[in-house]
Amino acid sequence: MEGLLPDLDVVRKDFPILSRVLAGADGGGQPLVYLDSANTSQKPQVVIDTMVDHLERHNANIARAMHQLGAEATAAYEDARDKVAAFLGAPDRDEVIFLKNATEALNLAASTMAWAGERQVGPGDEVVITEMEHHSNIVPWQLLCERTGATLRWFGVTDEGHLDLSNVDDLINERTKVVSLVWVSNMLGTVNPIGEIARRAHEVGALVVVDASQAAPQLPIDLAAMPEEDRPDLLAFTGHKVVGPTGIGVLWGRRSVLDQLPPFLGGGEMIETVTMERSTYAPIPHKFEAGTPPIVEAVGLGAAVDYLSVLGMESVHRHEQAITAYALDGLATVPGLRILGPLDVAQRGGAISFEIPGVHPHDVATVLDSRGIAVRAGHHCAKPAHQRFGVQSSTRMSSYLYTTPAEIDALVEGLEYTRSYFKLD
Repeated sequence: MEGLLPDLDVVRKDFPILSRVLAGADGGGQPLVYLDSANTSQKPQVVIDTMVDHLERHNANIARAMHQLGAEATAAYEDARDKVAAFLGAPDRDEVIFLKNATEALNLAASTMAWAGERQVGPGDEVVITEMEHHSNIVPWQLLCERTGATLRWFGVTDEGHLDLSNVDDLINERTKVVSLVWVSNMLGTVNPIGEIARRAHEVGALVVVDASQAAPQLPIDLAAMPEEDRPDLLAFTGHKVVGPTGIGVLWGRRSVLDQLPPFLGGGEMIETVTMERSTYAPIPHKFEAGTPPIVEAVGLGAAVDYLSVLGMESVHRHEQAITAYALDGLATVPGLRILGPLDVAQRGGAISFEIPGVHPHDVATVLDSRGIAVRAGHHCAKPAHQRFGVQSSTRMSSYLYTTPAEIDALVEGLEYTRSYFKLD
């Protein structure tokens, strides 16, 4: 199939979990078909080995230990920052902040804007999000508005699963302080026009925050190459979706913005000096990295983005588009199945949510699991998007760089079996 990664069989061997055989409903073995990568990606052996090596040979706290292990751990941690900066095309490696996940990164952005001088959000100001956001990019902004008296507004979603930009000039206006939106929807799969929205927001002096948790795994990102007016001001993603470990996330921000934001957490390492009367703070990135950071997780993330960079994000993106197109065609053959989100592969990512009338998504997932097929069922932390399409929950399949056409065939066959099992024919 055109567009698939070359040597896909070799790539799959990099991921040991993909060779697992699971227990089937009949007691026999079922080879794992992993179609839940939008939830968390699987990890290549190089990431696993890198983290084990660090723990076995270099484990120490960073920055504070004046011995060889401490120096090695510090170098490994900061080397990971360099690798992430290169992965994002970040103009300045100190603009990369390590946190525990994208949720913490988005909460940092929202919380500090309740306190920040010229970036402070208050009564009369407006914050704009969208109806397709993950809860991690809704709740922090709701909390900010509740605490400051600002007004929360949002873009709606069209029947086809795109942002409704018909009222963009009304939504983003002289009162707008922040526009925060997802680059690629985890539920609808929609790829949003980040540059177009950022340009409008910057025209009125608003900050632009982008949740790139689903974009970073599958889209080439080059912040430095983006036109200045199209570039977000803050961007968050999480390590465990880019073949890295859990417990590590990234907030990238323009230096000028990060310098304006106050510290999020207080403690060790984020200080310049402390007296009983007052404290002064370290420059970025350390200002936002209080306490012992996720050291081995950062090292694992560095290995993960190295792995993706060797494959080439352009190649990863082409593979994802080819598999997604194949999946859309296959799902279209299942009677009654309704896809939520765009049907044009050029306008979407690899997460495909769908419903089968008459069968609860949890039942769909359970039957598929009995055949070794792992999918997601529920509201995917996107309740407003589900409400917009009149469903409480959905089933979601999500592919990644290791997904094969045969696995999509297994999914389609599993869904046909599910229909038969629940006597929908």
